[in-house]
Amino acid sequence: MSRKKIESVVTELALPIAEKYSFELVDVEYVKEGGHWYLRVYIDKPGGITIDDCQMVSEELGKELDKADPIEQSYFLEVSSPGLDRPLKKDRDFERYRGEQVEVKLFQPVDGKKVYEGELLGLMDNIISIKLDNGNIMKFDRDKTATVKRVIKF
Repeated sequence: MSRKKIESVVTELALPIAEKYSFELVDVEYVKEGGHWYLRVYIDKPGGITIDDCQMVSEELGKELDKADPIEQSYFLEVSSPGLDRPLKKDRDFERYRGEQVEVKLFQPVDGKKVYEGELLGLMDNIISIKLDNGNIMKFDRDKTATVKRVIKF
C-alpha cells in the first residue's frame, strides 16, 4: 500500500477518535527516517494538547490499527501536538490564522527570493495572499509553496 493510501486509511480511523474528544485531527504522516517507519498523528484543541490527550488517542488508535492492519511493515506510532509553528496545510488552517504573521517558503524563487514573511490575508482559488511589511501584497500558487508556517516571536 502506498504512503498516501496508508495516510488516508489512518485518517479515516483516527478522525472519529479525535472527534470523540473534540480534538482536531491536524495531520497524519507516514514517513521513513533512519531506517525506521513512523506513523505520526497530530491532534490539537483550543488551549493545547496534553500528554494525557496524546496517550488516550494513541491507545485507542493503536487498537483500531491492530484490527484494520493497514500497514505491512513494523512502525512506530506517535501521537502529538503539531506545535505552535505547524505548517498550514488545510484550507481551514488558512482561515483560522488569517491576520497572523506567516513565513512562505517556495520551491522556486519569485523576484529572486524563496522565503517571504508577512500577514496572512487568506487562501482563495488555491492562491495564498500575504501582506508584506512594506504594504505590498504577494500572491503565491499553493502548489508552488514548499511550506507555510506561522511566525512565532517571543
